Amino acid sequence: QLQASGGGLVQAGGSLRLSCATSGRTFSSITMGWFRQAPGKEREFVAAISWTGSSTNYADSVKGRFSISRDNAVNTVYLQMGSLKPEDTAVYYCAGVPPGLPLRNTSYIYWGQGTQVTVSS
Repeated sequence: QLQASGGGLVQAGGSLRLSCATSGRTFSSITMGWFRQAPGKEREFVAAISWTGSSTNYADSVKGRFSISRDNAVNTVYLQMGSLKPEDTAVYYCAGVPPGLPLRNTSYIYWGQGTQVTVSS
């Protein structure tokens, strides 16, 4: 199971750190990703990290502003978000997929409930 947290209301230019806690023995061996869905829009890829943490991938819209990381010792993946913009407003979801697949353009199979991020202008 995946549980995302850390969302909230922040002013433009601010920062937030999302966390995704997982349960189960397989976390340290799966690729983890963050996705988001804004009202009236399709869910979109944000970032992903390999199970070792050695590889990451970011959507162009967040590159340089967001950073994904993981701590396999505590079964948690993080999304550090900085220089937030109103267009970052969305429900953010964490997801997982077995290793060996591309970090993006992959059908993630484990999904958690989302956490709302609202960026005010």
